[in-house]
Amino acid sequence: MLDRLRVHQMRLRVEASGLPLVVELWDGQIVGRDKSATVRVRLNQAASLKAMAEPSLGALARAYVEGALDLHGTIRDILALGDRLCNAGDCAPKTGSPDWKWWRHTRSKDRKYVQYHYDVSNDFYALWLDTRRVYSCAYFKQPDMSLDDAQLAKLDHICRKLDLQPEERLLDIGCGWGGLILHAAEHYGVNAVGITLSDEQHAFVSQQIAARCLRSRVEVRHMDYRDVPEHAGYDKIASVGMFEHVGRLNLRTYFDKIHALLKPGGLVLNHGITTAEPDASGLGSGIAEFIEDYVFPGGELVHASEVLRAASGSGLECLDAENLRPHYAHTLWHWVTRLEQHADEARRLIGEQKYRIWRIYMGGSAYAFEHDWMELWQVLAGKAIDGSQPNYPFKRDYIYCHE
Repeated sequence: MLDRLRVHQMRLRVEASGLPLVVELWDGQIVGRDKSATVRVRLNQAASLKAMAEPSLGALARAYVEGALDLHGTIRDILALGDRLCNAGDCAPKTGSPDWKWWRHTRSKDRKYVQYHYDVSNDFYALWLDTRRVYSCAYFKQPDMSLDDAQLAKLDHICRKLDLQPEERLLDIGCGWGGLILHAAEHYGVNAVGITLSDEQHAFVSQQIAARCLRSRVEVRHMDYRDVPEHAGYDKIASVGMFEHVGRLNLRTYFDKIHALLKPGGLVLNHGITTAEPDASGLGSGIAEFIEDYVFPGGELVHASEVLRAASGSGLECLDAENLRPHYAHTLWHWVTRLEQHADEARRLIGEQKYRIWRIYMGGSAYAFEHDWMELWQVLAGKAIDGSQPNYPFKRDYIYCHE
């Protein structure tokens, strides 16, 4: 009886939507416009009825990942139709913050979370990242740039914002596969230290340092940012795509640590995903819960204003801020397209379920950035010298003078 009711509810929703969508049930029933459909949904079991009868984006993503339903069509069409079917709109951003989860960012928890996400397979990431394996928002100076060129432009954009000079000491917090520290050492002459909690990233970067004969200039450490020694100090610090793992309650600890690590006059660039609305703590329509359970356990988003407030509260002067939201949408579409092009190899490396997680997550993220549900901010800040201004050029021309 309940199944029949949900089939009826689903039929009414799908037919009333007018969307080019067809749903095939496990028993062969067809719901929707079969001939004009751009997206086909196959329900593999009765348990998947609820996800279609009372849909949310998060519930549909879960059902897809768990194999309760299959999605056929381009990822762009799937997401656009899913948004309209669920009437997600701006995803009704969640408000408040999960402060009760005070335990979620201990050192052991953070290490576990990072390894869950990043220690999937180096070969898997190589299928869809650029040749430098830069896993963060690219910088498209022209919309038709290749992904490789846009990631190189991003690395230079960061290096110029930090005004890197030969022989300076650079720390990269969450260095990934080493793209920034290797580039900064080879092209800007710095001495670089990268830290990561990922075993596979640490092994890969160590190999790259040796292969490029950079052992005298570049070092990678398997280390939590809270444990970086403070006695030597760094001229410049970058944190690219790591900030999302810090947690709202740890923002002050994070920026206090950066302030302690910076030499007087030094600069830090914080590059991270933020919410689009000031009071939001994550995306609605079940998306935040899906990401927590399947993609980024322990991840937390805050608004850019909280980044500025926390950095300033730690004694850092915020000097420049840039929202690269459309660049991240463009980056993610590149990634998910490349992933789909290598679908068979990806499934061989990580299995069907994880392939589905990454496909729906990256496609959904591209859609979210494209529709301003999330933003990507680069915030440049500095540590004053005896209460005076940091070593920051008087004008911003230096950032763009080589473009």
